[in-house]
Amino acid sequence: MGYKEVSPTHSGDCVPRKIWFSFWVVIMRRNVAIIGCGQSKHGRRTDVSQCEMVAEAVWAAIEDAEISPEDIDAFAVGNMQGFGGIAQPDLVFTDFIAATGKPVQRVATGGTVGGSVAHLGYYEVASGMYDIVLAVSWEKHSDSAEPGATTGLLHVAFANLSYMMKMGMDMRSFAIMGLAGAAAGVSAYQAAQYMARSGCKIEHYDMVAAKARRNAAKNKYAHLKWPGCTADDIAKTEMIIWPMRFGHVCPASDGASCVIYASEEAVKRLKVERPVAWVKGLAAYADEEADQGESYQGTGVVDYSDQIGCIISAMKAYERAGIKDPRKEIDMAEIYAPFPHQELMFSERLGFFEDGKAWIAVEEGVTEIDGDFPICPSGGVNATNAIGSSAMQRVVECALQIMGKAEEHQVPKDVRNAVAHGWGGQLQFNTVMVLGDSPKRK
Repeated sequence: MGYKEVSPTHSGDCVPRKIWFSFWVVIMRRNVAIIGCGQSKHGRRTDVSQCEMVAEAVWAAIEDAEISPEDIDAFAVGNMQGFGGIAQPDLVFTDFIAATGKPVQRVATGGTVGGSVAHLGYYEVASGMYDIVLAVSWEKHSDSAEPGATTGLLHVAFANLSYMMKMGMDMRSFAIMGLAGAAAGVSAYQAAQYMARSGCKIEHYDMVAAKARRNAAKNKYAHLKWPGCTADDIAKTEMIIWPMRFGHVCPASDGASCVIYASEEAVKRLKVERPVAWVKGLAAYADEEADQGESYQGTGVVDYSDQIGCIISAMKAYERAGIKDPRKEIDMAEIYAPFPHQELMFSERLGFFEDGKAWIAVEEGVTEIDGDFPICPSGGVNATNAIGSSAMQRVVECALQIMGKAEEHQVPKDVRNAVAHGWGGQLQFNTVMVLGDSPKRK
């Protein structure tokens, strides 16, 4: 396997893996399909309110699913309200999405919020609680007091700092986050550490970023588009935090993404005959806070690119999906990678390439949209990053590929299985969902 074996010697491991896994609730009662997908246009959306933007994605999904609002039993919603500077936005948009009088649950887990909402919606159907659930996540950075949701990010950071002070915690454990320059700074450490252990060069990051811009140019919902972009084009952009150039950085986008889940029984009742995307396996694991250099428990994170949480999430999702060899059985992936080194790092952690070897696959064109294993044919998070929407967008894009609805960025091969990955929090949360063109059978 591409992912390495997890043992108690790795950072963050304080109990054997078998004990970790004892906390997982493995109840797959019903097969669940994604029967509809929707997205808003992503970018700087000053032309619409947050409610109108969310409604764009929701009504597109309802139309795609060929159902009426009355068919929806419940709603799973989520964003990081601090990033947009608006508290409890779901309280004002229920009328816009026909959710009035129906069960609504909200989730907030940082960058993974879209993945967490996707998981919540799935489990509400798989558990037998509801037959049809709409899951939507979003972010509108332009509503923040400052461009790029700087104020919102500071709210999150200072809340954490205040909590640590009240608990009497050692403030040195916040030093890495404070000195690093927020997400870009921490990611620069991560990129450098990946280079040190893999032999990767900055030029490989240029190649990944250029691929993201080219792919995004084919995606009508993407933000940063650059037809024909090359690695040389990216290399000409200024260095901002070594080893990251300006051309490596994701944008602060506004946008919403939505999926509609239905039980297998509901799919039959609705007489759905078109292709749908079945959820075959999923998992979410929270590692320790990998951006602080030292966790609250006192264990040290010395390699920000290690991401044990992603390894474990992938292992459990594949186990539940019946996937034995992810590189051979998965056809494409949408990875949560705001910066290009993260596409390389996570593609290894998800088991697609051997540890420290993903950059070789990039050199060989393996991950291109027409390559043997396409990664982020949509342009990915590096081209479009409405934080609350981003992980859900990975699920949407994988579903579209399986359904054959990705239009200009549809990969030119049959997609039977795809992986959607989410990542966030203080770099410790990971979500993994395996989608397929047929339901998993016992």
